[in-house]
Amino acid sequence: MERLSGLDASFLYLETRSLHMHVAMTTIFDPSTVPGGYSFTKMQALIASRTYSAPVFRRRLVEVPFRLGHPVWVDDLDFDIDYHVRRAAVPSPGGYLELSDLAGEITGHQLDRSRPLWEIWIVEGLAGGRIGLIAKMHHSTVDGVSGAELLSVLFDLEPDPAATPPPPERPVDTRVPSGLELMGEAVVARTFRPFEMTLDLLRTSQRLLNVRRVRNEPQHRAAHSKAALPLSAPRTSFNSALTRRRKVALTAIGLDDVKRLKNATGTTVNDVILAVCTGALRTFLLAGHELPDKPLVAVVPVSVRPENGAPRGSNQVSSMFVQLPANLHDPIDRLMAIREGTKGAKEELNALGADLLQNWAEYATPNVFASAARLYSRMRLADRHRPIANLVISNVPGPDFPLYLGGAELVAGFPLGPVMDGMGVNITIMSYRRVLYWGIIACPETMPRVWDLAAAVPVALDELLEAAREGPATYRSEEAAAACASSLGPARPVA
Repeated sequence: MERLSGLDASFLYLETRSLHMHVAMTTIFDPSTVPGGYSFTKMQALIASRTYSAPVFRRRLVEVPFRLGHPVWVDDLDFDIDYHVRRAAVPSPGGYLELSDLAGEITGHQLDRSRPLWEIWIVEGLAGGRIGLIAKMHHSTVDGVSGAELLSVLFDLEPDPAATPPPPERPVDTRVPSGLELMGEAVVARTFRPFEMTLDLLRTSQRLLNVRRVRNEPQHRAAHSKAALPLSAPRTSFNSALTRRRKVALTAIGLDDVKRLKNATGTTVNDVILAVCTGALRTFLLAGHELPDKPLVAVVPVSVRPENGAPRGSNQVSSMFVQLPANLHDPIDRLMAIREGTKGAKEELNALGADLLQNWAEYATPNVFASAARLYSRMRLADRHRPIANLVISNVPGPDFPLYLGGAELVAGFPLGPVMDGMGVNITIMSYRRVLYWGIIACPETMPRVWDLAAAVPVALDELLEAAREGPATYRSEEAAAACASSLGPARPVA
């Protein structure tokens, strides 16, 4: 039995009928390297065998009676691999567009909380004889880093999985705690909560003073003038309340091209990625005649996983608020402004402390938190106040070497994060073998032109390369470009 941390549990409390708090991954595999040939049965059996070595795959939630405390994880004694690993197919021609449509449909449904909180869909019918895999897992079980670590459980480094010894099976705990036991533990935890809250209040007050001091230091004043604040974002068409539906678009750019820009401009890879996002958003908003005259604001998750010691809970993240100056015309000016803004945001995050969000999340009262989330969603309150931020942008590092699933080589992997009420689009990027794969997910009622945004990503990279006089991009994703062209059509009017 393991109790959820406050931060992990908060992702459960936030979930409503229209707000789905799961993360996902859409991947493409080449099955030509599978020993003996591909079959769904073989893939399903392989995944089933790997789930024994990672508790996250075979545990389910147990709620505390009357929601007096955070839920606990217990082993699922009725685990059914046929429920969790399913088979699907896409229509011809089986390209990025058809795969992304299926990913949007799958991510538009909540996970069943009576079972382990994950699903995998093996997708057949892709062009060139390839297969796809669409996986989704609740955010209460993984963050970006721990989700990437699960790749080592499912995937191999060689095409022949028989070359790797099977992982040892984890012992199963058949005991399920009684409601009385869970209530007793929750009451004991609440006894010490006032003392802990007082200490956290004192620590937080000191850290806020640290932020004020950092902001007032002359040598850092320019950077902090470009740092973003919550509720300072201008409203756009995609900053409104959500429905349950999701739409996915996929694209890719070269990591080497981004590094060339990084080296030429004295910035970081993350700065360049944010600048590419900003350029793409500028193109998107100009096409819709809604470019604001002030910077957009992005929430950028930051890993705070401790280097030493066991982490507390599955999610070890905090967040920075970063300005995206889409209102600036010059691409290099946008990049330099982002560099200064991220520098200030990082200094403020360090002054606040990486554990601030995790500490205060422990005091989230389940009933109050969940009721407030449902009320906020039902009354569409996101339409009635200034956006907390415009969107979420996350950059997850991945491996630079090939991975295999049951002998099938991973060709491409597109991560997908959750969208939030008031922030109807999420952009998540993962690197794999010198390519940056972009998964863009949106609520189609708030952003029907999601493929327009995907099509603008390589264009924004070209603008930056040209402005920095670094020559054309060396990597082109022809499949992603074809999907964008097919989705946009030859003469579709601008919304």
